[in-house]
Amino acid sequence: MKERIEKGHAVVPISTNFSRLDIFQADFVEQLEKIRAKYDVPAKLLRLEITESAVMGSSERANDVVSQLHRCGYRVEMDDFGSGYSSLNVLKDIELDVIKLDMLFIKDESVNRRGGTILSSVVRMAKWLGLPVIAEGVEKVEQADFLRSIGCDYIQGYLYSKPLPPEDFCKLLSESSVGTVVPQMSLIETMDAANFWDPHSMETLIFSHYVGGAAIFNYQDGKVEILRVNQKYLQEICMNLSEKDLISSDPLAFMDEENRAVYVAMLEEAAQTMQEAECETWWTLSSACCGEEKVCLRSTVRAIGKSMESYLHYGMIRNVTAEKEHYSEIMDSERRFKMASEQVNIYYWEYTIATKEMRPCFRCMRDLGLPPVLRNYPDSAIEMGVFPPEVADMYREWHRQLEKGVPSLEAILPLTMERVMFHVRYTNEYDETGRPIKAYGSAALVV
Repeated sequence: MKERIEKGHAVVPISTNFSRLDIFQADFVEQLEKIRAKYDVPAKLLRLEITESAVMGSSERANDVVSQLHRCGYRVEMDDFGSGYSSLNVLKDIELDVIKLDMLFIKDESVNRRGGTILSSVVRMAKWLGLPVIAEGVEKVEQADFLRSIGCDYIQGYLYSKPLPPEDFCKLLSESSVGTVVPQMSLIETMDAANFWDPHSMETLIFSHYVGGAAIFNYQDGKVEILRVNQKYLQEICMNLSEKDLISSDPLAFMDEENRAVYVAMLEEAAQTMQEAECETWWTLSSACCGEEKVCLRSTVRAIGKSMESYLHYGMIRNVTAEKEHYSEIMDSERRFKMASEQVNIYYWEYTIATKEMRPCFRCMRDLGLPPVLRNYPDSAIEMGVFPPEVADMYREWHRQLEKGVPSLEAILPLTMERVMFHVRYTNEYDETGRPIKAYGSAALVV
């Protein structure tokens, strides 16, 4: 490497394996630094590979060595990850920079379904921890295609090159693009997604106890995979389902085609904008004890991480089924009321005293061209000619009386420029202190 640096040739990091006997020597880091300093090669170009077996039972000592190496500028790789019995403990206890996957998972002629699932989960976990992944020992195109599809940062093996003499290796470096990394999962600046898997983190505390129904899930190519849910998520669904029931299910299967399209569109929006997105969808859920039920869930999601075309989402739900049913009842009542008001020629409106805002009925908007909200009422209506000039001052005085708390007012007044006679009536509504807050008005055609 020193020779190539001096000649101005392209260089890439070189990884070297070290055994348990090496790294636990008292002066290991010191001796390594002496050799590196002798040739004046930057530490960032040297990678140290240690195996899981090398640190088993001595994670504290191993972490101390890794910390020393980091202070000197080296990167440390975990070699043959997944081949031993305590790989997850190693990730938890030792501050590694890169993990190298053991290809024993997919050593068969084709990608084994079970092994592929395990590999995909390991790669995803590494992404959340911010660890680049190297898949080593790749010999077949099918393996490489699969590894790329699940987001491996690097792929190495005989598929690309067998060991070479120095001159051939230098030629390869000069003629090839070597060491190009696929961007790993980037997280939004205000949130560290890895903390959701730390049982002692503030994110986990809030996720478990202080937010509503929440879930963390992966979204890619129109597919959703739930990774974690809290108890309130289960309570919002109200079907006596367990975390396992939801994590092992496909949420999109709970929706019909129309609702599924709405939900996916929301996920796409959140993924593309990295901002919060929201929608309401109907889900058909079933359980052994509750049977089948259709519920409306209001979902709010935000993408908190991205790796290639895979997005990590944080989502919250609220069961709004009762609200939807209540709204449906109100709309049904409104429909019947509209039909009745058509028969008796009644106009009605709501006046908010504090803000001087008037909200007219559908007939007011249809027949008189009023907007959904009139501000600075009643002057805005007088200016539009709804109340002719001869009754304008009297109508303004009515509203001053309503503000003072008069219970009701009524009179026969000419309305619109045509001076059509209507029986106009107001009734006041009060809060718990007796202060007037709203007045309800109506105008019935005098026959």
